[in-house]
Amino acid sequence: MLWPRWSRTALARNEPSPLMPREITAFSNPLIKRIRSLRDKRHRRDEGLFLAEGLRILTEAREEGVVPRFLFFTHDSADHALVRPLIRETEERGGEAIETSADILSKLSGKDNPGSVVGVYEELPTALDRIDRSAAPLWLVAERLRDPGNLGTILRTADAVGAGGLILIGECVDPFSVEAVRASMGAIFTVPIARAEWGDFLSWLRGGEGMLVGLSLNTDTDYRTPDYPAPTFLLTGNEAQGMPDSYAEACDILVKIPMAGKADSLNAAIATAVMAYTVQDRQRAG
Repeated sequence: MLWPRWSRTALARNEPSPLMPREITAFSNPLIKRIRSLRDKRHRRDEGLFLAEGLRILTEAREEGVVPRFLFFTHDSADHALVRPLIRETEERGGEAIETSADILSKLSGKDNPGSVVGVYEELPTALDRIDRSAAPLWLVAERLRDPGNLGTILRTADAVGAGGLILIGECVDPFSVEAVRASMGAIFTVPIARAEWGDFLSWLRGGEGMLVGLSLNTDTDYRTPDYPAPTFLLTGNEAQGMPDSYAEACDILVKIPMAGKADSLNAAIATAVMAYTVQDRQRAG
């Protein structure tokens, strides 16, 4: 069956369309089942697709020139000033805009109170050998990160400080999981992400300029003491275990954030943010 498209003239004028978009209201619809399966890492990997939900995140993606392959929205949200251009640009670039119910949006996003829109995007991985280390003075590196909230927050930090990207080492949580994408608040679309095993990363790093700085409790070096020449690669270890000894030994320097209270360390994402802004300040001052 051929489904009618939204009127190009009406969308160009930001007016409601006289045509109805494709509409799906059944939970048993094959496309809905397919999109729901993207909540599973294996299906995301097989399809090369991931879910993002919420008008803010989808609008930020559009502003970066990225539109979804599938856009799901409700009847009530169709005339929103930010939803209209999403519908228009999705269809103009070969995607499909689909009107559905709030209940189906909830099933797709996994939230009882989902945003007004859900998008399905192609994954955006960057090969390690395609990274231009001279493109930015600071790069973030995370090793065996497990918590999607931490990963999303580190992506937001990378965006905030203008880091060149985030390099994930080993078995990290999937950055394209619904939870990580949500926590990134749109940074998933602005920060390049590369994945590598430790040996491959270290060989690549030592093939050019770059200082590897490790966050560690096993050092007396205060994080405010060193200079951080560009490019600096800031390595954060696993939330519970930190980084392995062999990784720490490979770092050019280990630094720690002193604790004045009873806590022995900061949350991994918070520690990364503190360090990232410190490196940025030192580089600007130096």
